[in-house]
Amino acid sequence: MKAELAIPRLSAVKKVTGIQYAALPYRIVAGGAQILLITSRRTRRWIVPKGWPIEGLRPHDCAGVEALEEAGACGEVGESCIGSYRYVKHSKRGFSVPCSVEVYALRVTQLRRIWAEKHERDRRWHSIEEAAAAVEEPMLRLLILRFGEQLCK
Repeated sequence: MKAELAIPRLSAVKKVTGIQYAALPYRIVAGGAQILLITSRRTRRWIVPKGWPIEGLRPHDCAGVEALEEAGACGEVGESCIGSYRYVKHSKRGFSVPCSVEVYALRVTQLRRIWAEKHERDRRWHSIEEAAAAVEEPMLRLLILRFGEQLCK
């Protein structure tokens, strides 16, 4: 009798933690600082542009690429991580992956009228307080508020 090979099911992958890189797009206007949020594709929740590592790119450069693709935002990305948060990425295939997201500040200098995911997402400028209230992840909310405090100093 042959021994059967144990093939891990997708649900067994749940314990693997992924890492993603995000941009926190911001601008300074007469009324203070504003944060650019985008909607997620499926649930339409307000989020920041984020994605998986890109081979050959540094983390902050990955964050800049995601901001361009998902929000049409270009600008100066800080090289230092300003904070991180965790969330659970739900796959279309039915499994979930806990992710840690490193966030990099992006001072927006240009917003494109046409960008890769324009027809899949909405984008909107929010005050610091509005942005913090709009996102669901508690650690991202706190990160936005702390970032806003630093900008106002």
